[in-house]
Amino acid sequence: MKLIKNKLAVTIIVLSVTFLGLISYTVKSENKSIVESGAGSALNPVQGIIYKATNHVKETLDFFLNFSEVKAQNKQLVQENEELKSQLLTYSNLKDENDRFRQIFDFKESRSQYNYIACDIIEYSGGNFIDGYVVNKGKSDSIQKGMVVISAQGLVGQVISAGDNWSIILPIINENIAVGVMDESTKDVTGYLSGFKDNQNKNLTKVYDLPIDSEVKEGDVITTSGVGMLYPKEIKIGEVVSVEEDKVKVMKSAVVKPYVDFNKLQELFIVSPKDTREVKYK
Repeated sequence: MKLIKNKLAVTIIVLSVTFLGLISYTVKSENKSIVESGAGSALNPVQGIIYKATNHVKETLDFFLNFSEVKAQNKQLVQENEELKSQLLTYSNLKDENDRFRQIFDFKESRSQYNYIACDIIEYSGGNFIDGYVVNKGKSDSIQKGMVVISAQGLVGQVISAGDNWSIILPIINENIAVGVMDESTKDVTGYLSGFKDNQNKNLTKVYDLPIDSEVKEGDVITTSGVGMLYPKEIKIGEVVSVEEDKVKVMKSAVVKPYVDFNKLQELFIVSPKDTREVKYK
């Protein structure tokens, strides 16, 4: 690289000296002879060519001289861009986490008659989240079978088994669970919610045994009813996506899409009433 730079520098110097000499020669005297005038006319195109060539060589030399610097600057900009993207991702994750904790905090503040025991998922109960989650809290943390489990998004499920330092949580998308619910719009507390799979094999829930004259409709928000004090009242469950009528049983049912994404569960809280005398766990 150093040798190329030296050769280019010498070339520019030689061409520049030649160029200046030609200009000096053509303007040296006002009284040019016909031959001299002809030579000047002939040299004008040559001077243009030499100037363009000299300028091109200079630009080429500048490129080589500045190439390493430009390359270094580009590398630095790429590095800074990656750092900014990493910082943005970290900020986004922290914001999401803060939003989740804020939702839980607000929920706890409005339902102070319960204790909320944080727990982490350590594995699936039956190899699939539909069959249940195993968490790292159990009887030593005052966990009992039948207690309710929530996340920042809403109702997750219920404790179905508890050991000394572990518990199994059955999610509401399992058909073996039943939850007393309420339609937030109509305030109807009849019917119960259980797990349900639609014809596309999606894991949803369904409210069964609604009266035929129920005004439940698509878009309604379904929450827990709070009957029996087992489930705290008005825990959000999901949104009605369709309503069905059973003409034989003279009943309605409502398919509900849960707010909780059971594939992406993070912080879980087991809900324990501070006064358990009125709650009969089974």
